[in-house]
Amino acid sequence: MRLSVLDLAPIHPGETAGESLRGSVLLAQAAERLGFARVWYAEHHNMATIASSATSVLIAHVAAHTARIRLGAGGVMLPNHSPLVIAEQFGTLAELHPGRIDLGLGRAPGTDQRTWTALRRDIRASERFPEDVVELQGYLRGEPTVQGIRAVPGHGTRVPLTILGSSLFGAQLAAALGLPYAFASHFAPDALHQAVAVYRERFEPSEQLAEPYVIAGINAVVAPSRAEALDMQRAVARARVRSLLLRDSPIAQQVGDDELDALAASPQAVPVQKMLQHTALGTGEEAVATLRRFQVEADADELIMAVHGATGERVRALELIEAAGGLRDATAP
Repeated sequence: MRLSVLDLAPIHPGETAGESLRGSVLLAQAAERLGFARVWYAEHHNMATIASSATSVLIAHVAAHTARIRLGAGGVMLPNHSPLVIAEQFGTLAELHPGRIDLGLGRAPGTDQRTWTALRRDIRASERFPEDVVELQGYLRGEPTVQGIRAVPGHGTRVPLTILGSSLFGAQLAAALGLPYAFASHFAPDALHQAVAVYRERFEPSEQLAEPYVIAGINAVVAPSRAEALDMQRAVARARVRSLLLRDSPIAQQVGDDELDALAASPQAVPVQKMLQHTALGTGEEAVATLRRFQVEADADELIMAVHGATGERVRALELIEAAGGLRDATAP
């Protein structure tokens, strides 16, 4: 079972962004020490609880504090950027840390429409996603599709690309381009099985990849006892309710745990409940058993875990999973 880590760089109550980012370094160092395949960081904007907005900067910092583990974006939301800029950023990372950098690409903006406007992007940019992926791929291969333009650094680095998605669109694009496909089942599980089936059926071999390769996302809430893990899971649900259902409410931070628990169990919170549908919950042994079942159910070659909790709890979760045998054959291809 190949296991990786998706680090959302969470900013917990009472914590600064700097403290969160220092926690990301500790988590990556633990993942490297324990033998996890890779750590990825997701691009989000205008979210008070997530510190990974400048994805390439965070990757550079963590790479400077680790030695071997693969690091990458899971993902860069390409409609927010020009392909040339991303080729230069990740080409720079690849030159600084050869053989360690991944680039996952998503089509969503990673934020709301108002923030997307603040990013100075055309609202129709997502419609050009396939063309932008091909343009970016050309820069990194050293075969630019735009005459006279060369990404420096980036030219010829061949940073491996992965298409991220939660629908059939991403599956079809990844298959047509012969790229790995990562499904966001850790928060949008509905189309998982159909998308993976379409991807595997339509996959066309490419220079980067000879056989289809699927990465499936899953949440992980792991503790020494199931009771503690359940307490942590309730805290995760409360945080999701506060950020999704009460995001624009002036009293969001004043709502107590009992009210949040009631909201989490209400019909309004069905989207929150669905986001946590795929969760490895419990002790290390229970989590590993769930991970193994989910890998088979998802027909995945690799699982990437969004590990929840404070920094110490997330490091402990990785240690518990490793101790329970979850990292056998965990080397990334």
